[in-house]
Amino acid sequence: MKESFDILFVDDDDDLAAGYVRWFEKNGHNVIHTTSGQDGISQCDKRDFGIAVLDWNLPGLSGLELVQRMRDVNPDTEVIVLTGEGTIQNAVESMRRGVFDFLSKPFSMPELERRCIAAMERRQLRKENSQLREVIDRSQPPAKEMIGQSEAIAKVFRLIERVAPTDNPVLIEGESGTGKELVAQAIHRGSSRSARPMVTVNCAALPEQLVESELFGHEKGSFTGATAAKPGLFEVADGSTLFIDEIGEMPLALQPKLLRVLEDGSLRRVGSEKERRVDVRIVAATNRNLKTEVEEGRFREDLYYRINVLTVELPPLRDRGDDIGMLVNHFVGETHELEDDARASLESYEWPGNVRQLINTIKRAKILADDLITIDDLPEELDKGSDSSLVRSTNGSMAAGSLMALQCQHIKDVLEQENGNKSAAARVLGVERRKLYRMMKQHGIEG
Repeated sequence: MKESFDILFVDDDDDLAAGYVRWFEKNGHNVIHTTSGQDGISQCDKRDFGIAVLDWNLPGLSGLELVQRMRDVNPDTEVIVLTGEGTIQNAVESMRRGVFDFLSKPFSMPELERRCIAAMERRQLRKENSQLREVIDRSQPPAKEMIGQSEAIAKVFRLIERVAPTDNPVLIEGESGTGKELVAQAIHRGSSRSARPMVTVNCAALPEQLVESELFGHEKGSFTGATAAKPGLFEVADGSTLFIDEIGEMPLALQPKLLRVLEDGSLRRVGSEKERRVDVRIVAATNRNLKTEVEEGRFREDLYYRINVLTVELPPLRDRGDDIGMLVNHFVGETHELEDDARASLESYEWPGNVRQLINTIKRAKILADDLITIDDLPEELDKGSDSSLVRSTNGSMAAGSLMALQCQHIKDVLEQENGNKSAAARVLGVERRKLYRMMKQHGIEG
């Protein structure tokens, strides 16, 4: 199917222009015709055209002046000059100003359309290069694979397979640290837009006054510090996927602007009246209950239903069973070994911060440990969930009965045996002295 585009004809020959306009409209393109250069500039102020076909000899503005003004107003518009009085000098000078082609009247309508298509291909290539540079500048980390075999995460994998190939918005819900960005990356990789990089923005990480500029862009001088025009992330993500993390943090005043982009792809930069159009798929994520946010007036109901077409709910780590052990093995890697008590502690903990907390805990342990990660390399809060460790008699056999009571009594016995010498007691118990202090505090044993 042939791609359509927006085209501006600027020509004071009404009869000739009418023929071109009919031809392009018949072939599915959107066409605006003006008869003067000034009117053409005014149209470019209001709208983002893919192609502008200009007559070289117009009243009021010379061909070169019109080309330069057109490039100043919208540098992304590809310009084709069509003239009945072409010279080599004019052609060369116009090419220097960035004109795509310089053609002599009369010119075949089918051939003009082919030249316009070629110009659009150049425009698209420039846009893709710009998008790639923007993403590289933002140092987007490489995509990571999701790990797990539990039924809870397998359900998520099945949902990703179903929603990824569609072009609908997706809402990812889940507690902080459950891996919502990984789900967004997986959805993007499974979509028809995967050849272009996914663009990411976190609404919670931006000051409220900068969210609009970051998403929609701004013009030079539109606010203090805006020393140059800058495209927003919607423009950067044109033709690709925009992942909006923590969408529940988006300021209420900006939500109608987001709704409009979702509905018809149109937006305006801060400080501009020009309509721009983008083709962007939205994947949004939140750790809030957006339905409650709607009920309490902090999130627009129409926007909620617009982004909630397809929903992926991520389970907390505590509900993923044996996945915790798989994740522990993955993040510990081959550079370290894991003591049994430390493994038991990691696998039995509730992980309120989910996978992110697990990753940070293991990173910390690998820094503190040599080659073997022990329970002493883990944060104190993990010990409270793993009292199966180190309840042994002095000859090394496991004690019986109530684990907590036996551990408390055994520590007291060893301390008494060693006349209160904590270093000696720790050696008998086979733990670091720091660990012994924690155990004594946990059981209320006085020094």
